[in-house]
Amino acid sequence: MSGAIIIGAGPGIGLSVARRFAREGLPVGVIARSASTVDAALSALADANVETHKALADAADEWGLRTALDELVAQLGVPDALIYNAAIIQADRIGELDVAQHMHAWAVNVVGAITAASHLLPRMVKAGHGTYVITGGMPTAIPDVTSLSLGKAGVRGLTELLATQFTPAGVHVATVTVHGAVAPGTAFDPDDIADHYWRLHNQPIGSWEHEVAYLGRH
Repeated sequence: MSGAIIIGAGPGIGLSVARRFAREGLPVGVIARSASTVDAALSALADANVETHKALADAADEWGLRTALDELVAQLGVPDALIYNAAIIQADRIGELDVAQHMHAWAVNVVGAITAASHLLPRMVKAGHGTYVITGGMPTAIPDVTSLSLGKAGVRGLTELLATQFTPAGVHVATVTVHGAVAPGTAFDPDDIADHYWRLHNQPIGSWEHEVAYLGRH
């Protein structure tokens, strides 16, 4: 049992997923941009009594993300589960961001997920198992959040491509598409959403889902 690595382990879905996997006894590694975020995540995992590790990386920095993943793999081994939860959430309409700003948002929302996949999924194939879940959302594009709408559309396309490539090799690739704003105590409570990441990880071969549409707790 080599554990789970969560990229984007800030408060919200990332931290809830880390706690969910830790509650099942899996060692957990967390990655975020700031030391305060990863330290807060490890503090929140202290009661789980599992092995925990941290690494710093900006998801848009390919070399930095690959280095952080290598640090955690050196401590945990090739993960059983890899979660990509990094995203830039900002209000922006078409014409409000320049090209560099759009490229940076795309780099975090989509390209970082490609970096993580290219770095670890081939190793999961060699290990003979693994789960890769990318946090999705924005099933309908919204003009007020243009860059995020484009990014989440990219996530859905990326998940389909990765699933086509890696499912025959025994690696489960999926996305959880969240249909609302995430906040504790609401219909989109991150702890409830995190249950689906664990459920996807435990699905038997032959029953794998590649997209879960989370419509909110009723």
